Amino acid sequence: MNKLKVGMISFAHGHAFSYLDALLRLPDVEVVGIADESASRVEKVVRERGLAYYEDYRELLANDAADAVVICSENVHHARLTIDAAKAGKHVVCEKPLGVSVEEMERMVAACRDNGVQLMTAFPCRYLAAVVRAKEAVDRGEIGSIVAIKGTNRGSMPGGWFVDPALSGGGALLDHTVHVMDLMNWFTGSRAKEVYAYAATLFHEELQVDDAGMIHVKFENGVFGVLDTSWSRPKSFPTWGDVTMEIVGTKGSISVDALAQKNELYSEATGKGHHLFWGDNMDFYMMKSFTDALLHGEPAPISGEDGLRSAEVALAGYASVKLGQPVKL
Repeated sequence: MNKLKVGMISFAHGHAFSYLDALLRLPDVEVVGIADESASRVEKVVRERGLAYYEDYRELLANDAADAVVICSENVHHARLTIDAAKAGKHVVCEKPLGVSVEEMERMVAACRDNGVQLMTAFPCRYLAAVVRAKEAVDRGEIGSIVAIKGTNRGSMPGGWFVDPALSGGGALLDHTVHVMDLMNWFTGSRAKEVYAYAATLFHEELQVDDAGMIHVKFENGVFGVLDTSWSRPKSFPTWGDVTMEIVGTKGSISVDALAQKNELYSEATGKGHHLFWGDNMDFYMMKSFTDALLHGEPAPISGEDGLRSAEVALAGYASVKLGQPVKL
Protein backbone atom coordinates (compact mmCIF):
# COMPACT_ATOMS: atom_id res chain seq x y z
CA MET A 1 0.00 0.00 0.00
CA ASN A 2 1.30 3.45 -0.92
CA LYS A 3 1.78 5.86 1.95
CA LEU A 4 -0.59 8.75 2.46
CA LYS A 5 1.34 12.00 2.09
CA VAL A 6 0.32 14.76 4.51
CA GLY A 7 1.44 18.38 4.84
CA MET A 8 0.82 20.80 7.69
CA ILE A 9 -0.27 24.43 7.36
CA SER A 10 0.49 26.76 10.29
CA PHE A 11 1.59 25.94 13.81
CA ALA A 12 -0.22 28.94 15.29
CA HIS A 13 -2.33 26.54 17.36
CA GLY A 14 -0.25 24.45 19.74
CA HIS A 15 -2.20 21.30 18.85
CA ALA A 16 -0.14 21.21 15.64
CA PHE A 17 2.86 19.83 17.50
CA SER A 18 0.84 16.94 18.92
CA TYR A 19 -0.78 16.25 15.55
CA LEU A 20 2.64 16.15 13.89
CA ASP A 21 3.92 13.67 16.47
CA ALA A 22 0.87 11.51 15.80
CA LEU A 23 1.36 11.58 12.04
CA LEU A 24 5.04 10.69 12.36
CA ARG A 25 4.08 7.58 14.38
CA LEU A 26 1.76 6.23 11.70
CA PRO A 27 3.53 3.71 9.44
CA ASP A 28 1.26 4.38 6.44
CA VAL A 29 1.78 8.17 6.53
CA GLU A 30 4.58 10.39 5.26
CA VAL A 31 4.77 14.03 6.34
CA VAL A 32 5.89 15.94 3.24
CA GLY A 33 6.35 19.41 4.70
CA ILE A 34 5.30 22.26 6.95
CA ALA A 35 4.07 25.67 5.80
CA ASP A 36 4.13 28.56 8.25
CA GLU A 37 4.63 32.26 7.60
CA SER A 38 6.51 32.41 10.91
CA ALA A 39 9.74 30.48 10.33
CA SER A 40 10.78 30.84 13.97
CA ARG A 41 7.62 29.04 15.11
CA VAL A 42 8.56 25.83 13.29
CA GLU A 43 12.34 26.16 12.93
CA LYS A 44 13.15 23.65 15.65
CA VAL A 45 10.69 20.97 14.60
CA VAL A 46 11.63 21.30 10.91
CA ARG A 47 15.31 20.88 11.78
CA GLU A 48 14.85 18.02 14.25
CA ARG A 49 12.43 16.10 12.04
CA GLY A 50 14.21 16.81 8.75
CA LEU A 51 11.08 18.19 7.10
CA ALA A 52 10.65 20.50 4.13
CA TYR A 53 9.66 24.07 5.03
CA TYR A 54 7.45 26.45 3.05
CA GLU A 55 7.01 30.08 4.04
CA ASP A 56 4.01 30.35 1.69
CA TYR A 57 1.34 27.69 2.18
CA ARG A 58 0.44 27.92 -1.51
CA GLU A 59 3.79 26.35 -2.37
CA LEU A 60 2.90 23.35 -0.22
CA LEU A 61 -0.52 23.11 -1.88
CA ALA A 62 1.17 23.20 -5.30
CA ASN A 63 3.25 20.18 -4.28
CA ASP A 64 1.71 17.19 -6.06
CA ALA A 65 3.17 14.89 -3.38
CA ALA A 66 0.68 16.04 -0.73
CA ASP A 67 -2.62 14.14 -0.54
CA ALA A 68 -3.94 15.95 2.54
CA VAL A 69 -3.18 18.87 4.84
CA VAL A 70 -3.68 19.60 8.54
CA ILE A 71 -4.60 23.25 9.22
CA CYS A 72 -3.79 24.72 12.65
CA SER A 73 -3.84 28.44 11.90
CA GLU A 74 -5.55 31.26 13.75
CA ASN A 75 -9.33 30.79 13.58
CA VAL A 76 -10.01 33.59 11.11
CA HIS A 77 -7.79 31.95 8.47
CA HIS A 78 -9.45 28.51 8.57
CA ALA A 79 -11.89 29.24 5.77
CA ARG A 80 -9.37 30.67 3.31
CA LEU A 81 -6.83 27.92 3.90
CA THR A 82 -9.41 25.13 3.71
CA ILE A 83 -10.99 26.44 0.51
CA ASP A 84 -7.58 26.90 -1.13
CA ALA A 85 -6.61 23.37 -0.10
CA ALA A 86 -9.86 21.97 -1.50
CA LYS A 87 -9.30 23.74 -4.82
CA ALA A 88 -5.82 22.19 -4.90
CA GLY A 89 -7.38 18.74 -4.45
CA LYS A 90 -6.13 18.17 -0.90
CA HIS A 91 -8.12 16.48 1.84
CA VAL A 92 -8.28 18.60 5.01
CA VAL A 93 -8.21 18.27 8.78
CA CYS A 94 -9.05 21.70 10.20
CA GLU A 95 -8.55 22.74 13.80
CA LYS A 96 -11.60 23.80 15.77
CA PRO A 97 -13.63 25.96 15.70
CA LEU A 98 -14.16 25.20 12.02
CA GLY A 99 -14.86 28.86 11.28
CA VAL A 100 -15.96 32.18 12.75
CA SER A 101 -19.25 32.52 10.86
CA VAL A 102 -21.89 30.10 9.62
CA GLU A 103 -21.60 31.48 6.10
CA GLU A 104 -17.86 30.80 5.82
CA MET A 105 -18.22 27.33 7.29
CA GLU A 106 -20.88 26.54 4.69
CA ARG A 107 -18.44 27.70 2.00
CA MET A 108 -15.73 25.44 3.44
CA VAL A 109 -18.01 22.41 3.40
CA ALA A 110 -19.20 23.22 -0.14
CA ALA A 111 -15.67 23.74 -1.47
CA CYS A 112 -14.54 20.36 -0.19
CA ARG A 113 -17.66 18.63 -1.48
CA ASP A 114 -17.43 20.28 -4.91
CA ASN A 115 -13.75 19.38 -5.28
CA GLY A 116 -14.21 15.78 -4.15
CA VAL A 117 -12.07 15.98 -1.01
CA GLN A 118 -12.74 15.11 2.62
CA LEU A 119 -13.08 17.76 5.32
CA MET A 120 -12.64 16.61 8.91
CA THR A 121 -13.01 18.86 11.97
CA ALA A 122 -10.37 18.28 14.65
CA PHE A 123 -12.44 17.03 17.59
CA PRO A 124 -10.03 14.68 19.40
CA CYS A 125 -12.25 14.46 22.50
CA ARG A 126 -14.28 11.83 20.65
CA TYR A 127 -11.26 9.54 21.05
CA LEU A 128 -10.87 9.80 24.83
CA ALA A 129 -11.48 6.39 26.40
CA ALA A 130 -14.10 7.61 28.90
CA VAL A 131 -16.05 9.33 26.13
CA VAL A 132 -15.91 6.29 23.84
CA ARG A 133 -17.13 3.94 26.58
CA ALA A 134 -19.93 6.31 27.58
CA LYS A 135 -21.10 6.57 23.96
CA GLU A 136 -21.13 2.77 23.70
CA ALA A 137 -23.19 2.53 26.90
CA VAL A 138 -25.68 5.11 25.63
CA ASP A 139 -25.98 3.32 22.29
CA ARG A 140 -26.67 0.04 24.12
CA GLY A 141 -29.56 1.74 25.90
CA GLU A 142 -28.08 1.31 29.39
CA ILE A 143 -29.47 4.64 30.63
CA GLY A 144 -32.57 4.67 28.45
CA SER A 145 -33.21 7.83 26.44
CA ILE A 146 -31.10 10.91 27.17
CA VAL A 147 -33.03 13.64 28.98
CA ALA A 148 -30.27 16.19 29.66
CA ILE A 149 -26.49 16.68 29.57
CA LYS A 150 -24.47 18.97 31.82
CA GLY A 151 -20.94 19.57 30.54
CA THR A 152 -17.81 21.53 31.37
CA ASN A 153 -14.78 22.59 29.38
CA ARG A 154 -13.19 24.91 31.92
CA GLY A 155 -9.70 25.95 30.90
CA SER A 156 -6.92 28.42 31.52
CA MET A 157 -6.75 31.71 29.66
CA PRO A 158 -4.60 30.83 26.61
CA GLY A 159 -3.23 34.30 25.80
CA GLY A 160 -1.62 35.13 22.46
CA TRP A 161 -3.82 35.36 19.39
CA PHE A 162 -6.65 33.52 21.21
CA VAL A 163 -7.48 36.76 23.04
CA ASP A 164 -7.24 38.95 19.92
CA PRO A 165 -10.76 39.03 18.45
CA ALA A 166 -9.38 39.98 15.04
CA LEU A 167 -7.65 36.58 14.90
CA SER A 168 -9.76 34.36 17.15
CA GLY A 169 -13.27 35.55 16.28
CA GLY A 170 -14.32 35.31 19.92
CA GLY A 171 -13.32 34.39 23.43
CA ALA A 172 -14.01 31.52 25.79
CA LEU A 173 -17.57 31.00 24.55
CA LEU A 174 -16.29 30.17 21.05
CA ASP A 175 -13.06 28.48 22.11
CA HIS A 176 -14.57 26.15 24.70
CA THR A 177 -18.11 25.53 23.49
CA VAL A 178 -17.18 23.54 20.42
CA HIS A 179 -15.50 20.42 21.90
CA VAL A 180 -18.21 19.38 24.37
CA MET A 181 -21.02 20.67 22.12
CA ASP A 182 -19.74 18.26 19.47
CA LEU A 183 -19.94 15.47 22.05
CA MET A 184 -23.50 16.53 22.93
CA ASN A 185 -24.47 16.53 19.25
CA TRP A 186 -22.83 13.12 18.82
CA PHE A 187 -24.43 11.54 21.89
CA THR A 188 -27.93 12.89 21.21
CA GLY A 189 -27.87 12.41 17.45
CA SER A 190 -29.81 15.65 17.25
CA ARG A 191 -29.28 19.28 16.29
CA ALA A 192 -29.58 22.27 18.59
CA LYS A 193 -32.70 24.33 17.92
CA GLU A 194 -32.44 27.05 20.60
CA VAL A 195 -29.52 28.65 22.45
CA TYR A 196 -29.42 30.89 25.51
CA ALA A 197 -26.02 32.06 26.72
CA TYR A 198 -24.13 34.22 29.18
CA ALA A 199 -20.66 35.59 28.49
CA ALA A 200 -18.52 38.17 30.27
CA THR A 201 -14.95 39.11 31.16
CA LEU A 202 -14.68 38.17 34.83
CA PHE A 203 -11.26 36.66 35.47
CA HIS A 204 -8.91 38.80 33.34
CA GLU A 205 -10.10 42.40 33.19
CA GLU A 206 -7.53 43.39 30.56
CA LEU A 207 -8.99 41.12 27.86
CA GLN A 208 -10.92 42.32 24.82
CA VAL A 209 -12.83 39.03 24.71
CA ASP A 210 -15.01 37.05 27.10
CA ASP A 211 -13.32 34.66 29.53
CA ALA A 212 -16.46 33.38 31.25
CA GLY A 213 -19.41 31.70 29.62
CA MET A 214 -22.42 29.46 30.22
CA ILE A 215 -24.43 28.13 27.30
CA HIS A 216 -27.85 26.45 27.43
CA VAL A 217 -29.19 24.44 24.51
CA LYS A 218 -32.49 22.83 23.52
CA PHE A 219 -32.13 20.02 20.98
CA GLU A 220 -34.69 19.10 18.33
CA ASN A 221 -35.30 15.73 20.02
CA GLY A 222 -36.20 17.40 23.35
CA VAL A 223 -32.87 16.96 25.18
CA PHE A 224 -31.58 19.90 27.22
CA GLY A 225 -27.88 20.75 27.52
CA VAL A 226 -25.86 23.18 29.63
CA LEU A 227 -22.14 23.83 29.34
CA ASP A 228 -19.59 25.86 31.32
CA THR A 229 -17.08 27.18 28.77
CA SER A 230 -15.06 29.50 31.01
CA TRP A 231 -11.33 30.20 31.08
CA SER A 232 -11.66 30.04 34.86
CA ARG A 233 -8.60 27.93 35.72
CA PRO A 234 -5.74 30.01 37.19
CA LYS A 235 -2.05 29.54 36.37
CA SER A 236 -1.65 27.52 39.57
CA PHE A 237 -4.19 24.90 38.45
CA PRO A 238 -2.61 21.45 37.92
CA THR A 239 -3.65 21.22 34.25
CA TRP A 240 -5.04 23.40 31.47
CA GLY A 241 -8.64 22.44 32.22
CA ASP A 242 -11.22 19.67 31.99
CA VAL A 243 -13.75 17.87 29.80
CA THR A 244 -16.70 16.46 31.77
CA MET A 245 -20.29 15.42 31.13
CA GLU A 246 -23.17 14.30 33.33
CA ILE A 247 -25.54 12.43 31.03
CA VAL A 248 -29.00 11.95 32.54
CA GLY A 249 -31.27 9.32 31.02
CA THR A 250 -34.72 7.88 31.65
CA LYS A 251 -33.21 4.75 33.24
CA GLY A 252 -29.98 6.04 34.77
CA SER A 253 -27.08 8.42 34.34
CA ILE A 254 -23.42 8.39 33.34
CA SER A 255 -20.69 10.63 34.73
CA VAL A 256 -17.78 11.27 32.37
CA ASP A 257 -14.48 12.82 33.49
CA ALA A 258 -12.63 12.48 30.22
CA LEU A 259 -9.16 13.43 31.53
CA ALA A 260 -9.28 11.50 34.82
CA GLN A 261 -6.59 9.00 33.76
CA LYS A 262 -3.80 10.90 35.45
CA ASN A 263 -1.12 10.85 38.13
CA GLU A 264 -0.69 13.78 40.51
CA LEU A 265 2.77 15.31 40.89
CA TYR A 266 3.57 18.00 43.46
CA SER A 267 6.64 19.96 42.40
CA GLU A 268 8.80 22.17 44.59
CA ALA A 269 10.47 23.45 41.42
CA THR A 270 7.28 24.93 40.00
CA GLY A 271 5.50 25.46 43.31
CA LYS A 272 2.30 23.74 42.25
CA GLY A 273 0.76 20.40 41.49
CA HIS A 274 0.63 18.80 38.04
CA HIS A 275 -1.75 16.31 36.50
CA LEU A 276 0.21 13.87 34.34
CA PHE A 277 -2.20 12.25 31.89
CA TRP A 278 -1.43 8.61 31.14
CA GLY A 279 -4.55 7.70 29.15
CA ASP A 280 -4.77 7.03 25.43
CA ASN A 281 -3.46 9.78 23.16
CA MET A 282 -6.60 11.30 21.66
CA ASP A 283 -4.67 13.23 19.00
CA PHE A 284 -2.98 10.04 17.79
CA TYR A 285 -6.25 8.15 17.46
CA MET A 286 -7.93 11.09 15.74
CA MET A 287 -5.17 11.35 13.13
CA LYS A 288 -5.15 7.59 12.70
CA SER A 289 -8.89 7.52 12.07
CA PHE A 290 -8.59 10.31 9.47
CA THR A 291 -5.68 8.76 7.59
CA ASP A 292 -7.22 5.27 7.77
CA ALA A 293 -10.42 6.66 6.22
CA LEU A 294 -8.49 8.19 3.33
CA LEU A 295 -6.38 5.08 2.78
CA HIS A 296 -9.50 2.89 2.62
CA GLY A 297 -11.67 5.29 0.63
CA GLU A 298 -14.10 5.86 3.49
CA PRO A 299 -15.75 9.10 4.73
CA ALA A 300 -13.91 11.12 7.36
CA PRO A 301 -15.25 10.05 10.79
CA ILE A 302 -15.90 13.63 11.94
CA SER A 303 -17.19 15.81 9.13
CA GLY A 304 -17.09 19.48 8.28
CA GLU A 305 -20.81 19.53 8.97
CA ASP A 306 -20.05 18.29 12.50
CA GLY A 307 -17.73 21.24 12.96
CA LEU A 308 -20.35 23.64 11.62
CA ARG A 309 -23.11 22.27 13.90
CA SER A 310 -20.89 22.74 16.94
CA ALA A 311 -19.56 26.21 16.12
CA GLU A 312 -22.96 27.57 15.10
CA VAL A 313 -24.13 27.00 18.69
CA ALA A 314 -21.29 29.15 20.04
CA LEU A 315 -22.00 31.88 17.48
CA ALA A 316 -25.69 31.79 18.36
CA GLY A 317 -24.56 32.09 21.97
CA TYR A 318 -22.95 35.44 21.22
CA ALA A 319 -26.15 36.58 19.52
CA SER A 320 -28.09 35.51 22.60
CA VAL A 321 -25.76 37.45 24.90
CA LYS A 322 -26.21 40.56 22.76
CA LEU A 323 -30.01 40.24 22.75
CA GLY A 324 -30.35 39.01 26.32
CA GLN A 325 -32.73 36.26 25.29
CA PRO A 326 -32.77 32.81 23.65
CA VAL A 327 -31.94 32.54 19.93
CA LYS A 328 -33.44 29.98 17.57
CA LEU A 329 -31.28 28.20 15.01
